[in-house]
Amino acid sequence: MLEICQSSAQEITGPALLEKAITYHDPNGKWASFKGKLSITMTSPNAKERNSDIVIDLQRQYFSLSSTTDGNTLGYTVESGACALSLNGSATFSEEEAKTYRLNCDRAKTMQNYYTYLYGLPMKLRDPGTIIDAKVKRKSFKGKDYLVLKVNYEKEVGGDTWYFYFDPLTYAMEVYQFFHDESKNDGEYILLSGMENAGGILMPKTRAWYTNKDNVHLGTDVLSKMVIQ
Repeated sequence: MLEICQSSAQEITGPALLEKAITYHDPNGKWASFKGKLSITMTSPNAKERNSDIVIDLQRQYFSLSSTTDGNTLGYTVESGACALSLNGSATFSEEEAKTYRLNCDRAKTMQNYYTYLYGLPMKLRDPGTIIDAKVKRKSFKGKDYLVLKVNYEKEVGGDTWYFYFDPLTYAMEVYQFFHDESKNDGEYILLSGMENAGGILMPKTRAWYTNKDNVHLGTDVLSKMVIQ
């Protein structure tokens, strides 16, 4: 899948590449005070379409997710660490329903971390516990050359190894990839396309997910609408 074009990109270090990428995606430092609503449509080969509305207000430490699949709407809200849950607009539901739909606070916080991480990239790579490899490599992916940044995390943050692929001229983030165990070629890669201006932040419009091992398409999510405050 990957062909190494040059063992090391000596002209730039990992931290310097990250700063250039952040300058491209968030030139005015807007992410730290991001407040907005994102509407996302997820399609996958073996599942029904899922529509999600996400509200992120970083200064208030507020996150909400309303996700609708097959006629059921699940609601998760986290504010300053406190959690609220709903099923089809009601905060009252049975234990069986909670188990079936994974309506619990751990899931709410997982969704908060997931969406703020992916839509906050590459700015989120400045977060505590992130280990940026000093060496930058040049790799060819699907016929295009990239500057590639390797990222690991401190144990309490996460155990996966990530690679971020940046255009060597603009420093736009166009691909990212993660492995649970790189020796097994597990994990996934994600192709990014299109850019939406989210209040001064350039976010990818479309993300298509594939397995590393055999290039199986897992799903595609599209940022269909935004309201930035």
